[in-house]
Amino acid sequence: MTDTDPPQGPSDGKSLPLFFGSEIYRHSSYGAHHPLRVPRVSTVMDLSRAMGWLPPDRYRNSPRAKPAALTIWHTPDYLSALQEAEARQEVSPETRDRHGIGTVSNPIYGEMFRRPATAAGASLLAGELLAGGGVIYHPGGGTHHALPDRANGFCYLNDPVLAMLSLRRAGAQRIAYVDIDAHHCDGVEHGFAGDPDTLLISVHEDRRWPFTGALSDDGGGNCFNLPVPRGLNDSEMALIRDSLILPALHAFRPDAIVLQCGADAVEEDPLSRLTLSNNAHWAVVRAIMDLNAPRLLVLGGGGYNPWSVGRLWTGVWATMNGLEIPDRLPPEAETVLRALRWDKARRGKNPPDHWFTTLRDAPRDGPIQDQLRHDLGRLTARLSRW
Repeated sequence: MTDTDPPQGPSDGKSLPLFFGSEIYRHSSYGAHHPLRVPRVSTVMDLSRAMGWLPPDRYRNSPRAKPAALTIWHTPDYLSALQEAEARQEVSPETRDRHGIGTVSNPIYGEMFRRPATAAGASLLAGELLAGGGVIYHPGGGTHHALPDRANGFCYLNDPVLAMLSLRRAGAQRIAYVDIDAHHCDGVEHGFAGDPDTLLISVHEDRRWPFTGALSDDGGGNCFNLPVPRGLNDSEMALIRDSLILPALHAFRPDAIVLQCGADAVEEDPLSRLTLSNNAHWAVVRAIMDLNAPRLLVLGGGGYNPWSVGRLWTGVWATMNGLEIPDRLPPEAETVLRALRWDKARRGKNPPDHWFTTLRDAPRDGPIQDQLRHDLGRLTARLSRW
């Protein structure tokens, strides 16, 4: 396939996936020293277009959610505080302590309400558009740490929770949420723990912030938490996919799946000690696509190396469309990657050439760690009794 050929997409007769994006991500940053100072969603948009993979009829501009729409989960007081903080560009000590706004992790910045409200608006709209079935990609989503009345872990609004509530309101009865971000989805678990019509699966690094999601934490029965040891490789992720994620989805038989595809579990990311290649993420996406659930929403999430997150999430879009990922990028796509910068980061000073010329990482296979086998055994035993 050449870069000028139109995307062929799935051949099963279903409608083609939609991509939700926004220009707000191009011009917005959490600040010069924050991990989210790097471009991410705009890179995916630019790369996908440079590859000829994102024609206008497949792209939807993400709407900004109105505060009233966000009160299906977030408190009015918190939403008011968030809007006031954006308008004034400062908060009182009382607001900071009560709502977690204006901290090192959740700083004051120019679009601190509008940006998360845009991600939330796309997730809410996705639930509505999926009422009749389909597939949507929303890389600006995946802010899985936010709590009803508090910013948490770089997340001001919890768009995965809002998406799931929107899906349910639009007719989905059984919703499965799968999270392969390096960090545990504490906000989503807060929202749905104990709900028998929701399945939560989280694969996250052990002993990593927010230090929740223990193996023994079943959330009242519907949560399968797998904290994985540092150094997790592609072979181990394949084992997790085939022995936990897919069997759990088969057993639960959801009519909607939400996949949070955080890109911070790859080897080059600065905020984890996992060693996956982007092939592992794409394989999970492909396997979940093959389940043919009536509704599928794929979200972004973490990811703090601008090259690895942009390449991974663009490959997610290609995988969702059944497109071939070339060994060498065309000049237009290479130009997008060569224009990126990662200031104040050691790895940003001399990036390797393949970060510019390819999307696909070299596979990072390896041995299966004994602790992982043991922990997977405990969860699969639970699953057999579920």
